[in-house]
Amino acid sequence: MEGGLGVPQNYIEAIGWYRKAARQNNAAAQFNLGTMYYCHRGVPEDYVRAAKWYRRAADQGHTYAQHNLAAMYEAGQGVREDQGEAMKWDERAARHGNDAAQFSIGLRYDTGDGVPQDYSKAIVWYRRAAESGNANAQNNLARMYEDGRGVPKDYSAAVKWFHRAADQGVAAAQFNLGRAFGIGRGVPKDYKKAAKWYRKAADQEDATAQFNLGTLHYYGRGVKQDFVEAHKWFVLAASRFPAAMAANIERALNNCRLVAARLTPSQLAEAQTLASTWKPK
Repeated sequence: MEGGLGVPQNYIEAIGWYRKAARQNNAAAQFNLGTMYYCHRGVPEDYVRAAKWYRRAADQGHTYAQHNLAAMYEAGQGVREDQGEAMKWDERAARHGNDAAQFSIGLRYDTGDGVPQDYSKAIVWYRRAAESGNANAQNNLARMYEDGRGVPKDYSAAVKWFHRAADQGVAAAQFNLGRAFGIGRGVPKDYKKAAKWYRKAADQEDATAQFNLGTLHYYGRGVKQDFVEAHKWFVLAASRFPAAMAANIERALNNCRLVAARLTPSQLAEAQTLASTWKPK
């Protein structure tokens, strides 16, 4: 079966049982069958059939199917691209509490993708999803408070929502929370806490967090001064900034050279080894 609970995992067998139940109008089976076609589990990838089964489940009120169908209309996968249809299905799912759909609607209003940009409406939908525990919505809601988009600027509220998202492992929120502690915005300045949250984001390959963590190690702010660690993090940041951020890459490389001048040959070799063997967590 698909999940392998009590039996060996077997996508082919799962497909057969899902298909039987789906033909009897079981919405959960229709959704699962759509997912099997979408993710090519036990069957060749087939977006047209995925959309077909998602629609059947969606028509019965299955909110995950409604949201997935919305995503397929938005991307033009298996169906003709239609932003209006995407919004329609996400709204149906969102009204019944699907936080992923609520987040998607908030994002559309935030960016003006397929709808007129409206920060006030974005706030409404981000908040609904955030209060349901959607980590991406929590991070985006925090950014709205930080930037004053759709709401008055409120750094304390921003920190509150960054913290909730960061606790769920969102690297961008972990970086933003580290930055808040590092500059004392919305919270008292605390380099130790800044280092803690930068480290969590850095461990997920956030290049700016890696750069800032290197800076903290260089100056000994919130962490023990350690030029080997500083060099390691600057090397990692330089290798992970996208090519479009050439200025950031150059800054990281310049810092590598600055730190290298303070290292012995053995320390520099150690730093280079630490960077080359580093793995994200």
